[in-house]
Amino acid sequence: MGAATNGAGRTAYLNARLLDPASGLDAPGALLVEGARIADLGPRLFSEGVPDGVTKIDCAGACLSPGLVDMRVQLREPGEEHKETIKTAGVAAAVGGITAMVALPNTEPVVDDVAGVEFVARRAREAKLVKVYTYGAVTRGMEGKEITEIGLLAEFGARGFTDGLKAVADAQVMRRALSYASAHDQVIIQHPEEPSLADGVMNEGGTATRLGLAGIPVAAEAIMVERDLRLVELTGGRYHAAHVSTAAALEAIRRAKARGLRVTCDTAPHYFILSEADVGNYRSFAKVSPPLRAEADRQAVAEAVADGTIDAVASDHSPHDQESKRQPFAVAAPGIAGLETLLALTLALVHAKQASLLDALACLTWRPAEILKLDAGRLAKGAPADLTLFDPDLEWRIDPDSFRSKSKNSPFEDYPVRGQTLATVVDGRIIYRAEGFGGEAGAE
Repeated sequence: MGAATNGAGRTAYLNARLLDPASGLDAPGALLVEGARIADLGPRLFSEGVPDGVTKIDCAGACLSPGLVDMRVQLREPGEEHKETIKTAGVAAAVGGITAMVALPNTEPVVDDVAGVEFVARRAREAKLVKVYTYGAVTRGMEGKEITEIGLLAEFGARGFTDGLKAVADAQVMRRALSYASAHDQVIIQHPEEPSLADGVMNEGGTATRLGLAGIPVAAEAIMVERDLRLVELTGGRYHAAHVSTAAALEAIRRAKARGLRVTCDTAPHYFILSEADVGNYRSFAKVSPPLRAEADRQAVAEAVADGTIDAVASDHSPHDQESKRQPFAVAAPGIAGLETLLALTLALVHAKQASLLDALACLTWRPAEILKLDAGRLAKGAPADLTLFDPDLEWRIDPDSFRSKSKNSPFEDYPVRGQTLATVVDGRIIYRAEGFGGEAGAE
């Protein structure tokens, strides 16, 4: 990882392909950073030359976009620092072009009080890498019974409320949470899986039967989403369905959006790239929650990203040590380490001509930022100078052993991808520079 560059002063990014999904900008041009903010940008910027005293970085035609916003990350700190820490996740995120990430509250202890929110903020400031935010738990201890002090936690910086990998199963508790959160204009983020149907370990179907593994039916996701949408209609609350994996749930969300309900959703790259067939012969690295689905569901998720039904794509970064994953499939921990592959795997939709580059980037930048009300995700004058410089066509193969994350649990070993981060900028500071990328031409 390259050394961080001081963000003080002025830096000009020249010869870039400027991409701003929020405004539809896709044009060659330049961008000027002053301190921690974008001072100016456009095709004709510096047409008469770069002023003296400005550091020049030649982007050589690479794409310059808003920094990626990853709205679903497990950081493991506090409690399981042997799997990941805020600092190691920050390093990995920077390599992946991510400039802001939002952590699930399922740490030890659970982030269900002000002290937990402040701990994450303090550790992020100490790390001085990407921006790190956290969700607060919906219920105390994520036990699904008593809702937390949503208003107070939001006041101290919680960006939304979720019980992480646990669904809020009790309908009355969910109704109260939606109502209370609505009074503070906060979003409730659900792990959409009916627990009484989710006692399996992979998708229910022929593959599970062949492997002799207990299956989780598509209905487990669809039933929970349908129930929650009724509660949203009842309360007027803001609701977000996380890592949606089924066509049935997506159809329910489409209908809810058409009725004007305040509903959003996200997915993760493995749900539009992999299917239950990738479990193969008990590949525990392909065990995730919710499980990889049938091919028809995989295609439906890809189509929903392309048509905008899915608002955001998140890494769903779930780091685990080898001991947790190299187990019999039924007892292995679910989850994929995804920070360093989020951009490249999402660009697979672009290279397959299933989505435009701007539409794919929208799911990684301004849309998640808008859902969580973050000052991020846009290339605009006065916006934070959080930037990702990347080559969308650079070919490489994923090598989990080279991940900067503490954990290497990825089913994408030796998987060919196109698109790689060249530099990552947070508040005007270059916190990552790819090996071999020069760029900086010095100050005049």
